[in-house]
Amino acid sequence: MIDLSQDQLPTVIIPVFNAVTELNNCLESVFSNLPETAEVLVIDDASSEHEVRELLEHWQARTNHRWQFVFEPQNKGFVATVNQGMRMTHSDVVLLNSDTEVTPGWLEGLARCLCSNDRIATATPWTNNGEIASLPDFCRVNPRPFDVNRVASVIATTASPRYPELPTAVGFCMAISRAAIDTLGFFDEETFGKGYGEENDFSMRAQQAGMKNVLCDDVYVMHVGGRSFEPLGLKPDDSTMERLLSLHPGSLKQVQAFIDADPLAALRSQLLEALHQANCVLN
Repeated sequence: MIDLSQDQLPTVIIPVFNAVTELNNCLESVFSNLPETAEVLVIDDASSEHEVRELLEHWQARTNHRWQFVFEPQNKGFVATVNQGMRMTHSDVVLLNSDTEVTPGWLEGLARCLCSNDRIATATPWTNNGEIASLPDFCRVNPRPFDVNRVASVIATTASPRYPELPTAVGFCMAISRAAIDTLGFFDEETFGKGYGEENDFSMRAQQAGMKNVLCDDVYVMHVGGRSFEPLGLKPDDSTMERLLSLHPGSLKQVQAFIDADPLAALRSQLLEALHQANCVLN
């Protein structure tokens, strides 16, 4: 196992827009499962629900100086908010949706993954709702497990991590190496404005630069999906694919080939058997 120094932990960046219940659950999980030396950057993109400001001020008073809270006066959109966070840091980062719940050892696991190979640009953990990173059913929205932390514990201890390659990162929880940011720049605000497609574009650019996107296969993060930023139109549509294909014409075929081949099938089967043996119910 890779030993991590204090400065090797990624900064956790949490972009926020509304969805106060999910946001509180997310912050509670991060607070409960974060190494003391880790840094967190929470950016509220001018949420329209006043309860969000109240909640974030509550957490601001509860946390230490390693947690930073930014309140934007005007809405910038998801991509610009994430880019702002990456510009404010100098380390590796984890972009964490505010409708997720993290688990014990999650950040250390992602950090070890990024440190394991200097060609790794992005790392995505297992989840219930994360397209190609989903468990138990591949490319489906699976329900929240009854005991998220127990599921994560079984996954973390089932086998040594292999970090299999993915065609693209999945944005619900996306670890990015600082080397990738320095090489590729930030997300494409001009093309992907409100969001959706920006992580795919970044992943494709990483491949073109000789880097790779991987599954952090010993970490699990629960994802509700479709909550934060949804009122601003942050959802995929035909124009999303058109924008992505205009930059990366072969991206759709690459992802579809991955889905058809399903190279993660054996790994998923191994994990599902271990979860079954541990009496962990996934759905």
